[in-house]
Amino acid sequence: MNTITNFTPYEPAKDEEYMSDGQLAHFHSILTNWRHELMTEAERTKNYIHEETNTMPDINDRATQEEEFALALRTRDRERKLIRKIEKSLAEIESGDYGFCETCGTEIGLRRLEARPTATQCIDCKTLSEIKEKQNLG
Repeated sequence: MNTITNFTPYEPAKDEEYMSDGQLAHFHSILTNWRHELMTEAERTKNYIHEETNTMPDINDRATQEEEFALALRTRDRERKLIRKIEKSLAEIESGDYGFCETCGTEIGLRRLEARPTATQCIDCKTLSEIKEKQNLG
């Protein structure tokens, strides 16, 4: 689940421009495969809940089953939000905005995007954002 490790890291050519067609195709593939994996898992969960929903005579068994369903549904809800981020990233690939920090406009970087393909900020802006968030919370 949530594994995006089934790809070969992109090795750009010596003078290859950042977010070249090859790089965009690489990330498009990662994102679409990840989205497919998440949607398949959601379908599996839906089928599991549908098949396992039955009236259990023992109240403790029923409570355990309902808790399992609740946990699965919370996980799927997080994944649904992640699918929206993936779709946003795919739209950015189409528009030519993918791979650039939404805060400062600099390159996010290939390795950061491979680690987190839905990243929208460079590491410096993300770090600054997290520091500000900690200060506001604490």
